[in-house]
Amino acid sequence: MEILLATFSALFSVVNPFGAMPVFLTLTHDDSPARRNQQALRACIYMILILTVFFLAGQAVLDFFGLRIHDLRIAGGIMIMRAGLDLLNPKAEDGKKISKDVVAEGVEKQDISFTPLAMPLLSGPGSIAVVISLFTKSLTYLDMGLMVLAIILLGLVSYIILLFSPRLMIFMGKAGLAALSKIMGFIVLSLGVSFIVTALLALFK
Repeated sequence: MEILLATFSALFSVVNPFGAMPVFLTLTHDDSPARRNQQALRACIYMILILTVFFLAGQAVLDFFGLRIHDLRIAGGIMIMRAGLDLLNPKAEDGKKISKDVVAEGVEKQDISFTPLAMPLLSGPGSIAVVISLFTKSLTYLDMGLMVLAIILLGLVSYIILLFSPRLMIFMGKAGLAALSKIMGFIVLSLGVSFIVTALLALFK
């Protein structure tokens, strides 16, 4: 159970579905509620599939390119730290780093569930780096099952948040979202530091 909670909390802070709400509402502002809910569901299913595939196949990808898990943790830690700093920055508009060009392109698309919603908004480089780094050869099948279950639970929670995003936006307001963004940013920044420190200690040993 501990590994499930640890995986869920680590990924939730990086995925940050609350930060995805403003972009999601912008991309679906002309859609009916049923269409918006469908897009949210498909995006979260895609996110689950993307993170699960990278979790299970990530080590093979690293082996193919001759990379060590510590290399990925340092690179991923730097990316996660940058994402955390963006969340802490009050000038960051969406609580999530996504370019205006991507948003503009998404508005014109009929189906935004895979891109840009599932990737890179929900399952971006930071969350992919996290799931790959979580996989180790010492994991049992039960551990792997619990970690995949954590990814599925993350998708379910993200779907619920996106489903109620119109009401949440009204309830929380800009001030509430800004405060939540800074809290998530601090957690993400700390997670990035942890990744780098863990990798450096392992390398020196």
